[in-house]
Amino acid sequence: MSKFSNFNFAEKNTLIRVDFNVPIKEGKITDDTRMRAALPTIQKVLNDGGSVVLMSHWGRPLKDIEKKPHLTLADFTLKPVAAHLATLLGKEVFFADDCIGDNAKNMAENLQAGQVLLLENLRYYKQEEKGDKEFAEKLAAYGNVFVNDAFGTAHRAHASTAIVADSFSIDNKMFGLLMEAEVKAAEQVMHNAQKPFTAIIGGAKVSDKILIIENLLERATDIIIGGGMAYTFFKAAGGKIGNSLCEDDRLETANELLIKAAAKGVRIHLPSDSIIADKFDANANTSTAPSNAIPDGWMGLDIAGNASSEFSNVIKSSKTILWNGPMGVFEMEKFQHGTKAIADAVAEATAHGAFSLVGGGDSVAAVNKFGYTEKVSYVSTGGGAMLEFFEGKELPGIKAVMA
Repeated sequence: MSKFSNFNFAEKNTLIRVDFNVPIKEGKITDDTRMRAALPTIQKVLNDGGSVVLMSHWGRPLKDIEKKPHLTLADFTLKPVAAHLATLLGKEVFFADDCIGDNAKNMAENLQAGQVLLLENLRYYKQEEKGDKEFAEKLAAYGNVFVNDAFGTAHRAHASTAIVADSFSIDNKMFGLLMEAEVKAAEQVMHNAQKPFTAIIGGAKVSDKILIIENLLERATDIIIGGGMAYTFFKAAGGKIGNSLCEDDRLETANELLIKAAAKGVRIHLPSDSIIADKFDANANTSTAPSNAIPDGWMGLDIAGNASSEFSNVIKSSKTILWNGPMGVFEMEKFQHGTKAIADAVAEATAHGAFSLVGGGDSVAAVNKFGYTEKVSYVSTGGGAMLEFFEGKELPGIKAVMA
């Protein structure tokens, strides 16, 4: 049993850092996945007879207002989140119109067992992102216990994610159920992976994934590279890629990664063929070409049939799978087949006993879109935090709770 599950929250005011940075359109939540993920943690505290003070950020209000003066702080309020959370919990959620100050303090102090309070957007204050100690201490005063359940912000040394933990003893700070599950899944892949271990790395840019690929060279047996970043590797090897996405300043880096992989015995798999288009458009004319022989005026926007089959075979023979990044522009129907084929293969491998972790916004979006959420072992809500974990970096939000 976990520290959180064993803890009795009866008569405790519990300060929980959640990640409620959810999409809101015209005052309505359009995707409440992150909120639903936090419900078991909140419910456990309430069931024990404790009260809950929730804190979260939403967007980048100060930076966005600076760029767009017609916006105000009110455009970044968490009030719609409080209303939606009340529906999810089936009970009233009190809302403090500030995250610090007398009103928030009084509301927190007067909470009764079983009640929930959501504080206003933490990023109304620049002290949050600066990791200001005094600001963190004001937040810490709202609880006897601190629970960090926001893995998506664990890579930031902000006041509410890391610094606030300094105000609590080791016995009175812990991860919530979501954070525990995220850390457990990530550590299983990075430190306890059964071989063969296949990492599927996609997305647009090599530069975004250099560190993760280098770190995985120490652990994976196979690395599949797809998406726009693959064409930098093909050009580096002297291939013709037409108008495909390419980072010309990373050609040497791409070659170096291949050399390192060969030296370590790690198999790198690049897509043998591509779905190509005459423009970046959902209605573009399409064709198929070898990925290293794309005609001028055409661009690769997805992996094609041979690559899909080859990649799928590698995935299906794996015992551990990490998937970060799509194989193409899956948002457009003509270029979603490669990503869907990968999702199929990951689901099949999982059904046969492999452990599969999907992490990174676009991969998660793809798994959700194609209906595979329940067919993989774990879908991370972490995004940037998960990426930094797999780059081998220490996450401040994790370190602060364990210190």
